[in-house]
Amino acid sequence: MGQRFLTFVKTYNQHFRSYRHDVSDKARQYMCGLMQGGGRKNMLHMAEVVPNAKSRNLQQFLTHSQWSARAVLDQVAREVNALVGHPTEACLNLDESSFAKQGKKSVGVARQWLGRLGKVDNGQVAVYGVLCQKQRAALVDTRLYLPKEWTDDPERCRDAGVPEEEIVFRTKEALAVEMIQHARKLGLQFGWVGADAGYGKSPALFYRLGDLGETFYINVPADFSVYLTDPRPQAKPRRRPGTGLRYATAQKRMAVRKFPELKDPAAWQKVTGRNTTRGKLALRAWRRVVYVWDGQSAQARRLTLVVTENLDGTDRKYTVTNAPETTGLDRMVFCQRQRYWIERTFQDGKGECGMADYQVQKWSGWQHHMALVMMALLFMLKERLEQRQAYPILSCADIEKLLARFLPQQELDESEVIRQVEAMHRLRQKAKRSHARCAKRRAKAAG
Repeated sequence: MGQRFLTFVKTYNQHFRSYRHDVSDKARQYMCGLMQGGGRKNMLHMAEVVPNAKSRNLQQFLTHSQWSARAVLDQVAREVNALVGHPTEACLNLDESSFAKQGKKSVGVARQWLGRLGKVDNGQVAVYGVLCQKQRAALVDTRLYLPKEWTDDPERCRDAGVPEEEIVFRTKEALAVEMIQHARKLGLQFGWVGADAGYGKSPALFYRLGDLGETFYINVPADFSVYLTDPRPQAKPRRRPGTGLRYATAQKRMAVRKFPELKDPAAWQKVTGRNTTRGKLALRAWRRVVYVWDGQSAQARRLTLVVTENLDGTDRKYTVTNAPETTGLDRMVFCQRQRYWIERTFQDGKGECGMADYQVQKWSGWQHHMALVMMALLFMLKERLEQRQAYPILSCADIEKLLARFLPQQELDESEVIRQVEAMHRLRQKAKRSHARCAKRRAKAAG
């Protein structure tokens, strides 16, 4: 397996070579570090296990080399599509992932909601796209979210290496739409788009995806409001002349959690969702046609609300879809529950491929790291598919363990081990000083 991995990395060498520079050896070292770094897969630990690797050289490769992360991401996306893509059975799932960070210099860092921690804290957030077909899934794209405090400060963005065309505020929903459009431009095949309730808080995304001709299954919060019949918005002139028309309706909305049918056991149907290690996921489901209006457009959208939960009444999910109303309820539930695989992919990326273990502050370093992580996840997907007959339950953790055993490893003498320990001590001291400065700033701000 170790040789197959090295051969796979070589297929990307053209992206790491130019007429003046060749950093393909550093790309190989970094990829080997992601697969056998053990524990936290930062550059210091990579240098401890990968032959001839130096943390300073890897930092240079990640932050300052001029290779295109976008070109690597696009090749990964096309290869994933060849393995997973399908015009009706595959889906593009969208979600964000967060990374806790100290200080203020890491690109995009701010106090914001970090889903990984379940609270507002200092960190970075990015939107990701995962192409999946049943149990087969891999990351195909990402966009780093820049909060307004960053885009309102162009000089700060430039100091972090953000390209000029990226210094413009875009919501996470806008970044998600960009990824969908880019995926179609690359020729990726998928039958629907999925997203969690963070993207279903406002109807704006429903309108946008509908206008693009995309079928979607987007989760909504329990207090999301819908209309039971077409609200038929009426145009009214605005109070200030020359400001166009506004639209209003006299109809009342209802929160999706308040439908009385949801309290009636007879209203639910028993269905099956995705496959699990214990067989088919048994659920109960309910649906009805509803209307969603953004409060601004001349027309509301006729959609289907799908509600599912476990047989014991837990894990209830509310989903809005524009799939044809003739679609069977089993099919709608299956599409809704495919979102599980993006969470599974995040777990593999962070647990086995060092997705959250980067040590960079600049825009290019972050983009480069994520591109290489997606390469690693693609290799794992390929291995699992190629070995599925002999090893049907082969996991990403199994592959990492095998690669850690069969890839070349650095032989360490006593002096090298001591040097590495001393280097670790210096980093710990630096981290302690950084924590102390942050604590001092917070105390000063608190007054």
